[in-house]
Amino acid sequence: MYQKTLIAALLLATSFGIERSPAPTIGQPAPDFTIQDTHGKAQQLSAYRGKWVVLEWFNYACPYTMKQYSTGNMQRLQRTYTAQGVVWLSIVSSAPGREGFTTNAKANELTAEKGSAPTAVIRDTAGTVGHLYDARNTPQLFVINPNGVLMYAGAIDDKRTSDTADVAKAHNYVSAALDAGLANKPVVVQLTQPYGCTVQYATP
Repeated sequence: MYQKTLIAALLLATSFGIERSPAPTIGQPAPDFTIQDTHGKAQQLSAYRGKWVVLEWFNYACPYTMKQYSTGNMQRLQRTYTAQGVVWLSIVSSAPGREGFTTNAKANELTAEKGSAPTAVIRDTAGTVGHLYDARNTPQLFVINPNGVLMYAGAIDDKRTSDTADVAKAHNYVSAALDAGLANKPVVVQLTQPYGCTVQYATP
């Protein structure tokens, strides 16, 4: 019942604002893509078959992203799970002239400055991957299993605020999904409503 209600709410939300691609479906193959990262290396989702993959939409200028990074929480998740073989792709879909837009060099500088530890950082300046996943907020995360199937999509946790004090009290949906998946157990919560700043796509 919970998931049906949430899916209905998400569908209702898509009826307002700009037209978007349909959101990917839990339990179905995650949309494939190929895009260069900030070091000029091609990142193809399907090349990571056999591994768990996390897609993290972020924007360092967003207070909700800052909540996770200023506390070190996102970096801790990145390090914890990449050490277990998980591929973590951090994606910024900010368009030129919009909040969060950076050059490759600046993005790499910020990654080092904040101590971030993803597998790769991707500047999706055209919004191609963002629209493919119907990414709406920063942060917003997707967890994909070794067969390329989407197992979780939505918020990072259940504390829908920008208050850093809430991080320690939150139930983290992403770590719960990864812990279950890596232990060959079912992912209990697979879909949640994302929260945070609006992804800064180019103005239509």
